[in-house]
Amino acid sequence: MEQKSAMDFVKEAKQEIENLTPLQVKEELSKPNTMLIDVRESEELKQNGKIPGSVHTPRGMLEFYADTTLPYYKPEFEKTKRIIVQCASGGRSALATNTLKQMGYTNVANLDGGLKAWKEAGLTTTTE
Repeated sequence: MEQKSAMDFVKEAKQEIENLTPLQVKEELSKPNTMLIDVRESEELKQNGKIPGSVHTPRGMLEFYADTTLPYYKPEFEKTKRIIVQCASGGRSALATNTLKQMGYTNVANLDGGLKAWKEAGLTTTTE
């Protein structure tokens, strides 16, 4: 079996999911029942800020927070919601979006380019 790199996994994931531009995400966030999940680590949020209204879910906990059968389940992860996932530059969020899709979340998308693309588009961030 051929060995894969992290970027191979990201590339494959991006082919399986819906990828949105920062402006598309901004528009979607104005709609009710839409949630933005930030899968970066806590340190990254402190250092680089976050997109207003995003819900912090460290990448390592995603599957546990999203699984209704586990005590870790977070009610933010409702399968009826539109869920958009973001990270720093779009790699981890692509993997996370694909994982949620495999877990039965049907209305999920990735912020392509992550927080970096969001900031480059001149969109607002906050520090909390």
